[in-house]
Formats: sequence, C-alpha cells, structure tokens
Amino acid sequence: MKSIADLEKIREAALERVNLRSDRQGIRIVVGMATCGIAAGARPVMMSFLDEIKKRGIEHVVVTQTGCIGACQYEPIVEVYDGDEKTTYIEMTVDKAKRVVLEHIVNGNIVDGYTIGSYKK
Repeated sequence: MKSIADLEKIREAALERVNLRSDRQGIRIVVGMATCGIAAGARPVMMSFLDEIKKRGIEHVVVTQTGCIGACQYEPIVEVYDGDEKTTYIEMTVDKAKRVVLEHIVNGNIVDGYTIGSYKK
C-alpha cells in the first residue's frame, strides 16, 4: 500500500466481502441475544427459526443475532427485515417462531398479535 487510492481499494474489497451494503436481498431475521434475551429464552427461539427454515427448504432468509434491542421487558425480541420493512415481534416462544415462519416468511402476512410494531419506509 503506497497511496490513499490503494487503501481505498482495500476498503472497497473488504466491504464487498462482508456485504455491508443496504441493498441486501431476501429476508433477515434478527434475534436479540443479549443477557436479557438469553435469560428470557431467546436461544430456543433462534434454534426454532433455524430448524423451521431448514425443514421448509427456505433459501432467501438469513437468521442472525444481535445484542440488546432495548426493550428488555418484551424479550425474547425478534426483528424481521424484508427490504425496507421491519417488523418487531415480542415475547417470542418456539411455537410463535414456527408460526412467524409459516405466516410471515412463507406467506408474507405479518402476525399482528405478536408484534410491537411494523415499519414501512
């Protein structure tokens, strides 16, 4: 590396490798896995999402985890990102996760009874 241009090329290559762009395709399911989420049962909820998605052969979904989402009294919390839309599901259980996969991920219908809110850009 001998110039700012070389550094910029390295930066762009690294960003491309980790895909930090905002134009991600598909659906992202983000499970709050901070101490509060784990204590409330987030780990089995995340495993339920992973199992259901695998069982149904769904390929356009990524399940990931994050730290504290900020509303500990509603844990386990799961956020579903679909393009510019974000839906926050609260007080999730293994059974609720299965229903969210079927109704929201497969059929495109938000399960309103489990949400704290839905945002459309």
